[in-house]
Amino acid sequence: MTANPQRPPAEVRYADELARLREQDTAPRPPGWALSLAAARRFIVGDETHGIRRKFVGDPSLIDRSLVTLATSRGLMLVGEPGTAKSLLSELIAAAVSGDSTLTIQGGAATTEDQIKYSWNYALLVAEGPSERSLVPAPMLRGMREGAVVRFEEITRCPLEVQDCLLSLLSERVLAIPELPGEAGMVFASEGFNVIATANTRDRGVNEMSAALKRRFTFETVFPIADFATELDLVEQEAAALLARSGVEAPPRRDVLEVLVTTFRELRGGPAGDRVSAVMSTAEAVSVAHAVGVRGWYLRGEQGTPADVVACLAGTAAKDNADDLARLRRYLEQHAARRGADPWQELHHARHLLPG
Repeated sequence: MTANPQRPPAEVRYADELARLREQDTAPRPPGWALSLAAARRFIVGDETHGIRRKFVGDPSLIDRSLVTLATSRGLMLVGEPGTAKSLLSELIAAAVSGDSTLTIQGGAATTEDQIKYSWNYALLVAEGPSERSLVPAPMLRGMREGAVVRFEEITRCPLEVQDCLLSLLSERVLAIPELPGEAGMVFASEGFNVIATANTRDRGVNEMSAALKRRFTFETVFPIADFATELDLVEQEAAALLARSGVEAPPRRDVLEVLVTTFRELRGGPAGDRVSAVMSTAEAVSVAHAVGVRGWYLRGEQGTPADVVACLAGTAAKDNADDLARLRRYLEQHAARRGADPWQELHHARHLLPG
């Protein structure tokens, strides 16, 4: 591991919990799994009696269905709005099932088959020809050899022909390396191998998946958090952790977070004329809360204020759409002004901090 990593993987952050669950796990495990389904579920949704903290806020039945899918021969596809913690959920599941969440492919327009399957050390390839020594395994090849879960983030951002290179891997569970002779040219997946892919509902039309590839996945939708109190608690917990890692000694103010979370919920779910087109997810709220705390502490040596919320909110709620900035300004002038509480009045009076 890198010294002082900014964000260690889940299996490092929660190593004690995973070790404790493995020691106590007596339930049957699917072949190649590090934990049973019951223990993996407890790792993700929490178990207060055993000191396991809750890591994902959502429908527990979604976790059950996802784990069952991974224990079969079908891949798992997590879809939903941006910022609904699809990537976090895939990371937690991979850490629980395989003990390793780092076999990750980040989808994008520039993603190639080499980054998914394997590539070559070209100096060795020229000197020795194709050999196992000159082969450079990518996450999919490593996952098949090691019997581990591979995460494919934002799969629909990849070109269709790149997506379809997964077809034989998911159906026959074999990866052909035609450059290698004999048995080395066929890699059969070990027990425990499977794929978790994610796609956000706003970008699925960029490169729509082929029907053949869709048939090899079970689709599960991750919904935004419906309950205000639950979302507020989550934002407070995650923001406090981020601020501590940023060297900020003052915890976030609860009343400021209430204003922030309410603003996010109303800007994303209000009437069509007041709703911004930018992503106003819980993950974005955590990022803004983090920025508010950093701004208050390092600029003034105090906790962040509602004025800091306005200063940090503009870049989230109005990224590339001038209409969104106008909607945010109208929200601060009208909706915030009607609320009598002090934090809301501070928010209203700080509207001049918006650009433009």
